[in-house]
Amino acid sequence: MAPAFISCLPGGIACLGILIFCVRFYTARAEISGEAMMTYFSPNAVGRNRFCLFALMVAVLTAQAQQGAAAAAAAADADGVAMTADVTYATVDAHELKLDLYLPEGANNPPLLVWVHGGGWRGGSKDNPRVLEFVDQGYALASIDYRLSLMAEFPAQIYDLKAAVRYLRAKAEQYGYDATRIAMMGSSAGAHLAALAGVTNGTREFEGTVGDHLDVSSDVQLIVSYYGASNLTTILDQSTPYGLGVRAPALELLLGGLPEDRPELARLASPVFFVDANDPPLFLLHGDQDPQMPINQSHELQGAYEEQDLEVHFVVVHGAVHGGEPFYDATRDALVLTFLDEHFR
Repeated sequence: MAPAFISCLPGGIACLGILIFCVRFYTARAEISGEAMMTYFSPNAVGRNRFCLFALMVAVLTAQAQQGAAAAAAAADADGVAMTADVTYATVDAHELKLDLYLPEGANNPPLLVWVHGGGWRGGSKDNPRVLEFVDQGYALASIDYRLSLMAEFPAQIYDLKAAVRYLRAKAEQYGYDATRIAMMGSSAGAHLAALAGVTNGTREFEGTVGDHLDVSSDVQLIVSYYGASNLTTILDQSTPYGLGVRAPALELLLGGLPEDRPELARLASPVFFVDANDPPLFLLHGDQDPQMPINQSHELQGAYEEQDLEVHFVVVHGAVHGGEPFYDATRDALVLTFLDEHFR
């Protein structure tokens, strides 16, 4: 097998080529200055430049898929892990929604972890999930894709997550994991969606009609959030200037406008407003130097849980920014694993 960096070269070259094309195209039309270049990538320019954004995203996803395929193949070849790739859990408007399933070989009816990738709601992939090492500890893992914001605005994403859980619960006997023990986990934008899915257990308006198992429960029993959002009505006010440049365009795509322009939808997409006494235990991790996703987002969700006297654990990763190895090292993995084991073993 070729090394992963070689296998993903075509997609990487495509990304670079499309980015150069977009910049040259815009430069030729406007003879832009540095300030105008920032305007090109600003929230107000998203609609005008959606073609370039979409083309670049396709190339990025291609590169990610190529790299992820190599990682998935390596995982499938690893001792003790059985992988089933690209399982279609639902189809929406001819678009197949897929997941990858990893099972610990020899385990008897293991608990199931459902991983939701990040990427600003507009990028990312199910490939190469960051918590794959938990399969070695006896957990089944499903890593899911969902409709990105370039394809569909919220609440499409939460409908897809609920559909994935319904499918996984309906197919538990076929695949051999325990559907009564499901933890929803995610990072960044995926953590936001995972938390929202968890705190809306049994809430009809979040169920949607995606998939073929509408009579099956989408409830989950635990939530693990790695540096996620929890309140889209406050996130921009909490953000640094750099964070605004990242989050404002992402939210405009997700919501079809900035939160101040779509306040009802922003509230609907905010887990903090749906916490009640019946919600599952929650584990939060967040870096205190995060420039993209304010740590106050995790503090808000912690506070909402504490107001309901619910179980919540918050690990502040000191010195950490947005993502990276400090969240997935042996120390943090052990803390998350202890949380999972306490409830599922």
